[in-house]
Amino acid sequence: MSNPTSVWDATDYATNGRFVADHGSTIMAMLDARPGELILDVGCGDGALTALIAASGAAVHGIDASPELVAAAVERGVAAQVVAAEDFQGEGQYDAVFSNAALHWMLDPRPVATMMAESLKPGGRLVAEFGGFGNIAAIRTALSAVMHRHGYSDADPSQYYPTPEQYAGVLDTVGFSEVEARLVPRQTLLPGTMTDWLRTFRRGFLDAHDVPVDQQEIIMAETQELLVPALFDHVGDRWYADYVRLRVTARH
Repeated sequence: MSNPTSVWDATDYATNGRFVADHGSTIMAMLDARPGELILDVGCGDGALTALIAASGAAVHGIDASPELVAAAVERGVAAQVVAAEDFQGEGQYDAVFSNAALHWMLDPRPVATMMAESLKPGGRLVAEFGGFGNIAAIRTALSAVMHRHGYSDADPSQYYPTPEQYAGVLDTVGFSEVEARLVPRQTLLPGTMTDWLRTFRRGFLDAHDVPVDQQEIIMAETQELLVPALFDHVGDRWYADYVRLRVTARH
């Protein structure tokens, strides 16, 4: 299922979203990619982590629905293709499926989980991390309130933030075993302002709800102002995002 709010600018993402890959060290260690393995990176984005997996000696293939981000990944030297996750045909050839900060953009989790299961060899492993229950709750609440103030009262956030139990249930139904899923709260330092974050991660959301560009800037500025008490560090002059990640491992 295509997510109309998942719209990206590769240069903007490299500037304001690099922290996403920077926080991937734990899940990369959990993947423990080995030379000679064949690994699928679901939602590879601009290929920052995909390239690190390849540096381990594994053969890695990235997929992403964004042509802009896949172009950036290919320019980085990553083997990647533009395809929606649920449409990819893995044919049981992969030793591992990896995904970081992507599955919450895929609104129908079951066909994506089915694809991941079908892409794995028997005994193959899944290692994933993405937005879980409670993710960016303060940001979502503030943005929703500001949009309501401007007449966008029924805006669909178009995100999938499940509980561990919900997502484990999805994986169970498509044939995964040894499923472990847990929430990891992670207050995350941003490289710029909250408005920068909103431009990078919610521009597509505002576009999808036909918010004019000039009004988008007003909405983002008002959202930032509303979030000052919750997410701005006055002493350090720094912004944070209230991330909660769902960390998942499983076997097929």
